[in-house]
Amino acid sequence: MAKSERVFLRGMNSASYSLAEFRRAQLTANRVRDDSVVVDDAKVAHSGDSKESRTWWRVGPGDEPFLTQTLQVHFVQLPPGTSNRGHGHQNEAAFYILEGRGYEIHDDRRYDWEKGDLVLVHTDSVHRHFNPYEETATAIVFKAKTAWMYLGLVQQGRSAPFDAPGFGPREDWSRLWSTGVADRKKVVKGADVEWETTPLGRVRVLSSPRRDDVRTFSVDVFELQIEPGGRSGRRWTMADEVLYVLSGSGYSLHWDVEAEIAEKYHARLALEPTRHELKQGDTLYVPPNTVAQHFAGTAEPLVMLSGQNRLFKLLGYDNTVYLEAASAQEDQEGRP
Repeated sequence: MAKSERVFLRGMNSASYSLAEFRRAQLTANRVRDDSVVVDDAKVAHSGDSKESRTWWRVGPGDEPFLTQTLQVHFVQLPPGTSNRGHGHQNEAAFYILEGRGYEIHDDRRYDWEKGDLVLVHTDSVHRHFNPYEETATAIVFKAKTAWMYLGLVQQGRSAPFDAPGFGPREDWSRLWSTGVADRKKVVKGADVEWETTPLGRVRVLSSPRRDDVRTFSVDVFELQIEPGGRSGRRWTMADEVLYVLSGSGYSLHWDVEAEIAEKYHARLALEPTRHELKQGDTLYVPPNTVAQHFAGTAEPLVMLSGQNRLFKLLGYDNTVYLEAASAQEDQEGRP
C-alpha cells in the first residue's frame, strides 16, 4: 500500500489452508495502545475532517502490527465554535461523547448531545458535527466499516451536487431501509440508562440486540464499572472487543484459546494468561475467541467502555460463557 492511500478493507492470504500464522501474528501484537499511538492522522482519504476539527485513529485495518478490522476506533475533537465537514457513508458509526457538548445534523435534522451520550450515525446518513459552545468536545468512535466494504456498500463522499449525465430525478433512498428504523433513538442519553449487576460486573448497556429502540445494527456498546480492588467476570466470547479506559487503572488477564480439530472442534484454553496493564485513556484489544478478565486498582473504580461487532451474534456466536463471576455479583449475592 502506498503511504498516500488509506486501507478500507484488508486482504488475508496464505500459502496453506491453515491460517495459524495469521492468528499467531495477531495474538502477539501489543493489545494496549495509549495516546502515543496514532495509526492514522486523517490526512489521507477522510472526508469528514476540517481545518478546525481533529480526527485521529487508534485501531484500523491498515495498522502494522495488525489487530483487527472487525472494529475501527478513532477520535473526533471539535474546539469551541467549530464543526467538521458534512459527509456521508453507507456504514454506521457510534460516537461516545467523552467531553463537552454539541449537536449533529443528520439528513437535515438536529440531534443534541453531551458527555456520556452515545450518538448513532445511521446507514446512508449525511451528517456533520457541531460544537457551538465554549468548551472542547471530544468523542471516541466505534464502527464496523469494513463489513460494509466487504459487501460492496462503498458509496460515500462529501456533500455535493450530483451532475453526472444519464441519470433521472431523485428517488427516495430510504425506501430500501428496514421498516421502522427511522423511529429508533439516534442519541442514547447516558443518564437515562440504569446500571445492572451481571456476571460480568456492573454494566450499563447503551446498544445491543435487546435495545431494539436504538438505531444501530452493527456495534454493541456498554460501560463496565469495577469497584476498587475488584474484578470483572471471567468471560469467554467468540467476538473480539475493544475497550477504552474512561477512568481508573488496573490490568487485564487474557487466556488464549486454540482449536483442537479432531472428530469435532474442541477448545483448548491456555493454562497461563497474559497480563496487560491499563490506565485512563488506553484502549485494550481482546482478540477473537479469548477468555478475558479485568481487575481494578485499589485507589478508585476502573470504568471501561466496550465495543463489539454485532455481526458475530448474527453468525451464530450469540453465547457468552462465564468461567468465574464478577466480585460485584458475588457481593450482591452474599458470597465471599
